[in-house]
Amino acid sequence: MKTRYVRPAGLVYGADARQVISQGRGASLGGLAAIAYTVVESIERDGATLRRSFGNGMLPRQMVLPDFLNAERPLIMGIVNVTPDSFSDGGRNAETARAIANGIAMAKEGADIIDVGGESTRPGSEGVSEEEELRRVLPVIEALAAGGHTVSIDTRKAKVMRAALKAGAAIVNDVAALTYEPAAVEAMAEASCPVILMHAQGDPKTMQLSPQYDDVALDVYDWLEARIAACVAAGIARERIIADPGIGFGKSFRHNLDVLRQFTLYHGLGVPLLMGLSRKGFIGALTGEKVAGNRVNGSVGGAVWSALNGAHILRVHDVKATVEALAVAGAIADPDSSGL
Repeated sequence: MKTRYVRPAGLVYGADARQVISQGRGASLGGLAAIAYTVVESIERDGATLRRSFGNGMLPRQMVLPDFLNAERPLIMGIVNVTPDSFSDGGRNAETARAIANGIAMAKEGADIIDVGGESTRPGSEGVSEEEELRRVLPVIEALAAGGHTVSIDTRKAKVMRAALKAGAAIVNDVAALTYEPAAVEAMAEASCPVILMHAQGDPKTMQLSPQYDDVALDVYDWLEARIAACVAAGIARERIIADPGIGFGKSFRHNLDVLRQFTLYHGLGVPLLMGLSRKGFIGALTGEKVAGNRVNGSVGGAVWSALNGAHILRVHDVKATVEALAVAGAIADPDSSGL
C-alpha cells in the first residue's frame, strides 16, 4: 500500500515570508504569520521503500489557527510537576505551596500556560492512583486558575481530567493521546477545551527498553493522524486538537533527532503542534550534561529550533531562558517585530 506525505521546506521568515505568501510563491507554515515554506519534499512510502523528491507545491490542508494560539509567536507552556519523583527537578514542586509559587513565577517570566501534572511519566516510572493524583494537582490548579493564569492538566485519566477542568484548568495534555482508558475520549468529547494528543510507543515503565520503527518520523505521523481521526469520530472537534510527536516517549536518542529534523512534516496533520523536549535524555547525550536540571542551554537550543520550524506551543522547564532566546531569534528573523 502506497502512502504519500509532504514535508514543507525552504523556510523563510519575517518580511520575506510575508512577501512570498502575498505573491503566491510560498505558503504560511502552520498558519503562522512570519514563517513560510517555498518548496516541499514529497515522500512516497511503499512497504519498506521510500521515494523522496523536492519541488514546488503546497500542503493539501492549510491551517486556520484557533483563537487560543498566537499567529506571531509560539506560546510558552511552563512545567509544574507536582510529584516527588520528577526526572527534571527531583521533586522540587512536590509541595503544594511551592508548586503554586513556581507556577506564578513562571507566568511572571513569560509562560502563557502552566502545565500541572501529578503523575510522573519519566522512563521506568510507576503510575499513581486517581486519588493521589487528584490530591496533588487540584489545589495547585485551583490557586493558579483563581489568579487568572491559564492552566493545563497533564494526565491520562478521565476522572482527573474532569475534576481538573472543574477546578479551573483550560487545557488537557495527555501523553497517552486518550488511549489509556475509553473514558478519556468520552470526557474530552463532553468538554469544550483544547486537548493535546501526544505520541508514545509503549507505557512509561517499558517505553525506552527497545523502541523500534520502520521510519520513525513517518510512523509517528501515521499514528497521530489515526488518533486525530479517531478523536474527531468520537465527537471531539478537530479545532480543539493539538498534536505532540512525543520526544523521549518510546524513542531512542537518534529517533528523537530524526523527528526533530523532520518536524515540519507534522504540519500536514492540519492541527497545531506542541514540542516538549526540555531537559530530556537525548539533550544530555548531546551535551554531556548528566544532571537533567542543568540541561538549560541544550533545551533552549532545541526550543529555538522548534520555534523556527513552526511549533505553536513549547513545553519547557526554563521559561525565562527560553523567552529571552526566542526574543533574540525572533527579532533576527523578523526585525519589524522587535520594536527597535
